[in-house]
Amino acid sequence: MKKDRLALVAIAVAVLLAVVAGLIGWGAGHYTNRTKTVGTATTAAPATVDPGIAAGAHDFVQFACAQCHGANGQGGVSPDVPALTQVGKELTVGQLTNIIDHGLGESANPKKPYMPVWGAVISKRQVSELVAYIRAGLPSVADATPVSVPQGQGDAVAGAALYVRDGCINCHGPNGLGGVPNPVSEDKTIPSLSGLDFRQEFNTDKKIEDVIRSGSVLGRAPIVSMPHWGGILSDSQLRELVAYLKTLK
Repeated sequence: MKKDRLALVAIAVAVLLAVVAGLIGWGAGHYTNRTKTVGTATTAAPATVDPGIAAGAHDFVQFACAQCHGANGQGGVSPDVPALTQVGKELTVGQLTNIIDHGLGESANPKKPYMPVWGAVISKRQVSELVAYIRAGLPSVADATPVSVPQGQGDAVAGAALYVRDGCINCHGPNGLGGVPNPVSEDKTIPSLSGLDFRQEFNTDKKIEDVIRSGSVLGRAPIVSMPHWGGILSDSQLRELVAYLKTLK
């Protein structure tokens, strides 16, 4: 009897193992049939852009053209600043070059934006790149985007970003150190926005805000002129720029 019981137990264990093995095999096959092999992901190559036009798009951002003429020259920033989407078809290379070099606008009214004189700051190559970009219809170019302005991190932090985004850094230099040549001007360089002389001349927030609004030496090419931002920058943005300038040396 004992041997019979052992035989029955052995048979039962064998059957149980067979059932378990079958279930495992079924489950593995079922799962395999429901899954797909994942291959290496492929990404499309970025569209090729003419290097001259691409450079013009980055110049357009670097020199703050977008802050007045809008992204891709679409306008909409101020009723006094035209969109540039049709300009490339309407003006010649020579006309566009002359406007970039000598500026354009209503110099007497600080509430009306005036395009600065760029001739002594932007190289001939950069001007030609800008002209090529405009005449190509100002297409979108990857990574040619203005610096973002941080929010909720204080006026000085926002002002530091505005200083770059709005092109102040191109003429007044990093940290407002100045030194950019302005050969026909009295001082021969664009003034710094830091140091004792600046602090003494612009010793109140209002004086700094006023000169940003009204600009300087407008319409006197070939002297490099500071545009007046009165019709472009908001009061809060002016306050943020002043806060940043007051952190400088």
